[in-house]
Amino acid sequence: MNSQDRKYTLMTTHPVSKLVLRLAVPSIITMMISAIYNMADTYYVAGIDVQSPAAVGVIFSYMAFIQAVAFFFGQGSANYISRALGARDRRSAELIASTGFFTSLLTGIMIAALGFVFMDDILHILGSTDTILPYARAYFRYILIGTPFIMSSFVLNNQMRFQGNAFVSMLGITSGALLNIILDPVFIFVFGMGVAGASLATMISQFVSFMLLLTLSGRRDGIPLRLGNFRPTLAHYREIAAGGLPSLGRQGLASISMAYMNQLAGAYGDTAIAALSIVFRVTMFATSIVLGFGQGFQPVCGFNYGAGKYERVRRAFWFSVGVTAVYCASLSIAGYAFAERIIALFRPDDLELIALGSQALRYECLVYWSVSFVTISNMYLQNTRRTIRATTLAASRQGFMLALALHFGRKFFGLTGIISAQPVADGLTFLLAVPFTWSALREMRGE
Repeated sequence: MNSQDRKYTLMTTHPVSKLVLRLAVPSIITMMISAIYNMADTYYVAGIDVQSPAAVGVIFSYMAFIQAVAFFFGQGSANYISRALGARDRRSAELIASTGFFTSLLTGIMIAALGFVFMDDILHILGSTDTILPYARAYFRYILIGTPFIMSSFVLNNQMRFQGNAFVSMLGITSGALLNIILDPVFIFVFGMGVAGASLATMISQFVSFMLLLTLSGRRDGIPLRLGNFRPTLAHYREIAAGGLPSLGRQGLASISMAYMNQLAGAYGDTAIAALSIVFRVTMFATSIVLGFGQGFQPVCGFNYGAGKYERVRRAFWFSVGVTAVYCASLSIAGYAFAERIIALFRPDDLELIALGSQALRYECLVYWSVSFVTISNMYLQNTRRTIRATTLAASRQGFMLALALHFGRKFFGLTGIISAQPVADGLTFLLAVPFTWSALREMRGE
């Protein structure tokens, strides 16, 4: 039995609970370290002034946008790859892998060029105030330079995970993230670069991650990327769109909603934007565990769905939901109890920011338990090619549900409505996820 046959046998016969855990651990580590270095940026720049973390929050809307485009190509191609490998069609997997990667790289170059041309206009759209704008410019420049590498790293990470090579992917992502954590204080404080230093550290670390992932992409029977396999055909892009639209909808609308949130919060001062930026980074760190666990579920789901082993898909789904639900419920209790202490870690002397941030964090903790079911359900729908339902659900939590909650919350409750918009969106998205997922699980019995 060759190595490819061994991997197929492992993915389709090994107990699903052990298999999901085996694949989830490196993904969880990757997501946690990535979230930590995102929090490190906010932590270090929060020590400078209130405008610096606010600027990071503004640029995060752009980061969500390029992540949306990257995940469109990355998850779109990776979903197809896992199904093709499950069906033992390696050649098709090779073509879609190179097409997704090279298209993402070219798209990143074009986005970066447009960003430099329309920099100030983009920053205002993302929610920057006039007082935040100089800090946002300083941070944005290096992020634009790194855009093609950031996007391509996301594509490589997704493709490697869906092939069952989560450990190799972890090496590339965590190496860059750890480098970022080291470089942040050096550039910010030792070289006196301020918020621009945090951006430069991010750009360098993302380039290092990109080079490592590209070097490791063909290891452990992984699919190598070759320019000769770049086939930009309508058929290939149709397959990428089928698997990638949910991610594009989720992250793309999240970018729009975060920019809208910044614009609304800006009317209440820079402190409001800074507080929401900090809370978002804290909850993103918490959710990184759920996402990492879900990323362990995804290749198991894709392989077994492609192989027609639907009972294994169902078992993997409910196991993943159960484990992550216990985690989310536990974290909700802890976050509610220690909200002030958590926010005070970033700016201990800013009483206004601590009060506003802890209030927002407590609201989120009231419904955070729902994130488990919504996240795993979205991944299940996406991997089993329920494109419309997956896209609708993906676009809800930080997309149109959040936009609606922000609009009506601001209209009727002012700043309180803005900071409570995300938990309201979480609850509404959960109500949408239940019928979507239940119907898909029933449909799979007849496939």
